[in-house]
Amino acid sequence: MRKGLTVCSRELSSYFNSPVAYIVIVVYLLICGWFFAANLFFDRQASLRGFFAMAPLMFVFFVPAISMGLLAEEQKHGTAELLFTYPVTSFAVIAGKYGAALVLMSLAVLLTFPYVLTIVSLGNPDLGALFSGYFGLLLMGAAFMAVGLWASSTVKNQLSAFILSFLVSFCLFIIDKFIAWMPPPLARVIGYFSIENHFKALSRGVIDSRDLVYYLSVIVFFFCWSLYNVQRRKWRG
Repeated sequence: MRKGLTVCSRELSSYFNSPVAYIVIVVYLLICGWFFAANLFFDRQASLRGFFAMAPLMFVFFVPAISMGLLAEEQKHGTAELLFTYPVTSFAVIAGKYGAALVLMSLAVLLTFPYVLTIVSLGNPDLGALFSGYFGLLLMGAAFMAVGLWASSTVKNQLSAFILSFLVSFCLFIIDKFIAWMPPPLARVIGYFSIENHFKALSRGVIDSRDLVYYLSVIVFFFCWSLYNVQRRKWRG
């Protein structure tokens, strides 16, 4: 646990010692601010409907930008082998890096919390739905981040990791757009894999165990696959 926290702290320092974290967060907040303002001033609705509606698509771009360098860059420069020869387990390294990326992602999400205060000051919103929506954002972001971690453990440069993570994340996002042409039994199965479908329920204030199981399954699956990739590379020397 302590070694994992050390890796997490080291990774967070590397984020904030470079302009990457600041650029990604600022761009994310600007885009979020645009959709929030458009919903507020153009549609004249004091709600986060527009923000929550665009959140899955924004995460498809935003999360790979954070996760692309978790492991890929160290593999490119040959420092991954050095890192994994330290007296620290592969699990601690993977968990620490994943945890650091989650902290950065969560910070970006929480910096949008003034939107909630604005909505509350202008009307009488359903606070349960708002907080459930933010909870869903964090779960969805954690799932996308696990995909990004896997992509970064699979390839050896950041651009390839970004592209791979983006493609898989985009597939999880868009997969439900094709179910209208499928037979109902197949549509239900395919629809279950849609990351957006599970977020929609949470953004409406509905916390369903099936949605929680889905997100946790995605996180565990890609985290374990990342760990396997790292272990396999160690075994090969």
